[in-house]
Amino acid sequence: MRALTVTIALLALAAGSASAQTPSEAVRPDGHGMVGEPLESGANSFTEAQVRERFGRMGFGEIRDLKKTDQGIWEGIATHAGKEVRIGMDYRGNVAAR
Repeated sequence: MRALTVTIALLALAAGSASAQTPSEAVRPDGHGMVGEPLESGANSFTEAQVRERFGRMGFGEIRDLKKTDQGIWEGIATHAGKEVRIGMDYRGNVAAR
């Protein structure tokens, strides 16, 4: 249920900011993990530093309260386009914001 809520929120955010993001910013360099994909539970091997770097490259700033949940999803709070948003990244590198 939580993943569905995050997905719906992300789709709304993506629709509103699609013009501000190029396809190269939406996909990781290795071609996996996209903004707008549903977040999935799983064994997450990303370090906090890697997660912060990924969010930073995507235009999220002032990242705080970043923690990995029991489901393996990194969650925190950041700013994007001047607004505070909740952010998340799963083990595949998929990112959600609401």
